[in-house]
Amino acid sequence: MPNTYKNKNKEIDKLKKEIDSYRPFNKQLVKKVQEYYRVGFTYTSNALEGNSLNESETKVIIEDGITIGGKSIKEHNEALGHSQAYTFLEKLSENNQITESDILELHRLFYYRIDETKAGKYRKEQVFISGTDYLPPKYKDIPSLMQKFIVSLPKLKDVLHPVNYAATIHERIVTIHPFIDGNGRTARLVMNLALFQSGYPIVIIPPILQSDYISTIKLANKGNIEPFYNFISSIEYESVKDYIRLLEHYIVG
Repeated sequence: MPNTYKNKNKEIDKLKKEIDSYRPFNKQLVKKVQEYYRVGFTYTSNALEGNSLNESETKVIIEDGITIGGKSIKEHNEALGHSQAYTFLEKLSENNQITESDILELHRLFYYRIDETKAGKYRKEQVFISGTDYLPPKYKDIPSLMQKFIVSLPKLKDVLHPVNYAATIHERIVTIHPFIDGNGRTARLVMNLALFQSGYPIVIIPPILQSDYISTIKLANKGNIEPFYNFISSIEYESVKDYIRLLEHYIVG
């Protein structure tokens, strides 16, 4: 339930200091950690949207290029596209800002195998989100809404905790709903880009928590973002602990 999640930002910051004590990471360690998160993040983000590939199948598709029997072409393309978008996310993490073109390119990379004509482009039609009474903005308003959103980011970054800042980015993207499809995955990619840029591990939302995730987003759509902050903070707390476990495994042995 949404109310069961508590803000863990103070605990996260304490654990982040532990992570920072291991820096600088050697290239081999960075590569191992990146591949671990590439598979886990790709699997969970797609699973939250109904993709039936499990984590092992996702890994085989991404790393070996093997086709999984009984799975749709679209599901394969979602895995490949998300993996490619993650590669671009890693590159963008070297920057200290997020631009409109970054968001469009992340969507394009994820989506072009599914529909090249709509990949990286704002939607040109009204959409409805099943399971909610929230009505996304009219498509004609999207360019101006996205531009205002991008302009607001530096100030938000200054006044919000990095985890809340990342969660706000996610909330704004899914609320504007700029694309015909792939809004949730794009929002999670950009949210994690913000975390990367601030030196925090990425958030990986387990599919088992899909109901709570959606419930807190619905509350945010109605103007109550605090439960979503708490949800993302709780998940980030678990991600930070997992990150430390990986570092201890690869460094300490």
